[in-house]
Amino acid sequence: MKVTCYMKYDLVLLHAPSVYDFRKNSLLAGPISDVVPSSPVFEMYPIGLTSIADYLERFGLRVKIINIANRMLMDKNFDVEKKLKNVKTKAFGIDLHWLPHAHGSIELAKIVKHLHPKTPIIFGGLSATYYHKELIQYPFINFVMRGDSTEKLMLMLMNKFESENTNYDDIPNLTWKKEQEYGYNPLTYVPKDLDELDIPGYRYTIKSVFKYKNFLDPLPYNGWLQYPNTALLTARGCSQNCLICGGSKDSYEQNCNRKSLALRSPAKLIEDILFIQRFSRAPIFILHDIRQGGTEYVTDFFNRLKKIKLKNELVFELFQYADEAFFEHIHASVPKYSIELTLETHDEALRRLNGKFNCTNKKVIHTLRSALKHGCKKIDLFFMAGIPGQTYGSVLKNIDFCETIHLACNKDPRLYYFVAPLAPFLDPASPAFEHPEKYGYKKLCHTLEDHRKAITQPSWKHMLSYETNEMTRDEIVGSTYEAAQRLNNFKLKYQLIDQAAHADIDSKIVKSMQYIQTIDSLLALPLEEQSSRLGKLKKEIEELNRHSICGKNELKWEVQKNYANVFSLAIVGLELLYEDYIVKVKKQLNPATRHNVNLHS
Repeated sequence: MKVTCYMKYDLVLLHAPSVYDFRKNSLLAGPISDVVPSSPVFEMYPIGLTSIADYLERFGLRVKIINIANRMLMDKNFDVEKKLKNVKTKAFGIDLHWLPHAHGSIELAKIVKHLHPKTPIIFGGLSATYYHKELIQYPFINFVMRGDSTEKLMLMLMNKFESENTNYDDIPNLTWKKEQEYGYNPLTYVPKDLDELDIPGYRYTIKSVFKYKNFLDPLPYNGWLQYPNTALLTARGCSQNCLICGGSKDSYEQNCNRKSLALRSPAKLIEDILFIQRFSRAPIFILHDIRQGGTEYVTDFFNRLKKIKLKNELVFELFQYADEAFFEHIHASVPKYSIELTLETHDEALRRLNGKFNCTNKKVIHTLRSALKHGCKKIDLFFMAGIPGQTYGSVLKNIDFCETIHLACNKDPRLYYFVAPLAPFLDPASPAFEHPEKYGYKKLCHTLEDHRKAITQPSWKHMLSYETNEMTRDEIVGSTYEAAQRLNNFKLKYQLIDQAAHADIDSKIVKSMQYIQTIDSLLALPLEEQSSRLGKLKKEIEELNRHSICGKNELKWEVQKNYANVFSLAIVGLELLYEDYIVKVKKQLNPATRHNVNLHS
């Protein structure tokens, strides 16, 4: 597929909302996004979009990210088709990383192909990798780029679009079609080192605002301007094998052919932290448990942290028990830090089965007390409803364990507690998805189309792609809301929230349960009447869809100053534009440079 006409961009990367027409339809998403930064629209795009854009622009390509989901969320009158109709590009890329985008991404691809019938559309992401054979059957999708590291492969594909050679057999990991011919190239490109990449590509993101003169298109999620969180990826792959996680060790091996971790070096992480400090003072999330890299890796990282003047708070994830020495090491290296732990359950046997925090409750409490003792500013603790082997009663007992923890930690107000359902879907490629009977699941969605239909159901109860041997969908929903009520009361009892916050959350939980029942009754009506009656509930449902079972500020970290000063931001922008100019000059002097892609460097 050769593109010969002048284009403003080489590649435009689009992020779709979970359900494309969310502004029209009434969907009670409930608590499925309460414990993530984005809304039920799931407008936060995967960080891989920025690393792809950053890598391609190093070779002189012009890459634009448009967060369609966020633009639609920020402006109810935002016209998607009008926006995309005027885009001139050689190719469009659409992410299908998280399966809740199964509807929105496909619908967006349809629109793009209608507006630009001759422009190739490329899909990518973990879910796209899993369902690549189904995706390529859609008439409006031309390519699926598989695997967890597609930056170099995307450059190879973009090079093809400029050449006379339309043979795609030599691009690893690529699923493609030409007329009635389909190709499924072997998934053989699995890099073991990530230092060549910026993940996320913050240099690209800041530069693109100045270069393409649009501040709104690349915003990561609604509210980012008020609360600009950043994150750093330490690795691709995982050392843990949690049963319900599509990013587990087994899942990565099956879906991405990844048999070992690909790490970013401590030196690279420090380089990124220093750059982030130049434009943001918000917390920096260190994604994945830093200890996956091993003892030497951790020591190297913390020793390097000691040598810089760290201005931002760091947030660490923990996958397993951590001893007091670990927190002593953090405290000696980082002026301000917090941690996040997904315990999932109070039940030690269930944690052992599922794989997350496989230790005794005594060790859980020791981990928390050690962190609090050594300067930890905030600890987020997450519990779940719907994990393997869990009963309705077991979900409720999680709240009793919250009280046990709280009393054991001297009622420390730095502890924050959350409960959320495993929703809406089981992760494809996770052990529970691949072997549901073995792990006590009844899988209700199998194909991509199954998930596309499920995510458009009018309540999150009917979106659920599974039941368990222990709980029906009704019981998963009921236990989630009852546990949330108990947790809300627990927080008021220990003055972790005030009376007003408690009343607000309690009201939302009660209304949510009522609307679940109301929607169930409406689904028994004829289809035309369903739509009309559901439409009348739209406004009320929208109010319940955000922070329905926890306070809207509980997941936030206090930040006195979100941004660095205007002068430093301007300097960063000018520096990046100058670097971009140098790349452009080099490309003009040696146009063939970008065609040399070394997959083994």
